[in-house]
Amino acid sequence: MTRPRPHDLLFARRPDAFRADGPRPDWIDPAAPLVVRREATADGTIPVGARGLARNERCRGYLAPDDVARVVTPSALARAVTGYPPSAGPPCIAALLALAPRLDALDVEWGPAGGTGYWLACGLPVLRATSDLDLIVRLPRHPAGPLLAALGALADGQPCRIDVQIDTGAGGFALAECLRGGRVLLKTDAGPRLVADPWEGA
Repeated sequence: MTRPRPHDLLFARRPDAFRADGPRPDWIDPAAPLVVRREATADGTIPVGARGLARNERCRGYLAPDDVARVVTPSALARAVTGYPPSAGPPCIAALLALAPRLDALDVEWGPAGGTGYWLACGLPVLRATSDLDLIVRLPRHPAGPLLAALGALADGQPCRIDVQIDTGAGGFALAECLRGGRVLLKTDAGPRLVADPWEGA
């Protein structure tokens, strides 16, 4: 199995496969997907997070590669979302349906993440009328200038807040922070770092 990447959603083979980093909360649904986190692990386990239905229900933990039954990537969710009617959910879903053709036209690997991706993957009621639309765009190489500006313009005129995260392969950062200029906070497996160029890492 190719090692899952941050923001991928993993379904476990057995109910007790998720190993919580601390006490295991009783709200954890063993049938719900786990979100891949950024963290270096020495034993080969996959750093993941469990989430419940409430915003404060979050739990860090780990999953052994052999316990992964299925991987759902943001890009797979992007390909599947075209089958949803515009009235299928709250404003963030309407925004996703409106933006999907524009993102496809930019010829980038992209997909919904956060609560929107989670809802699309499992259907659990984690979305609200005020939910943001989180998008992950994977750019392993420094893009041409107009691409980042085009991604930033996606938020204009949408019915909800749009949060675009750029994944370079070595780390992730907020597009809005990058477009403001100056150093950006790059989240890596070794922890966050302030960098001048996220693709150079320094």
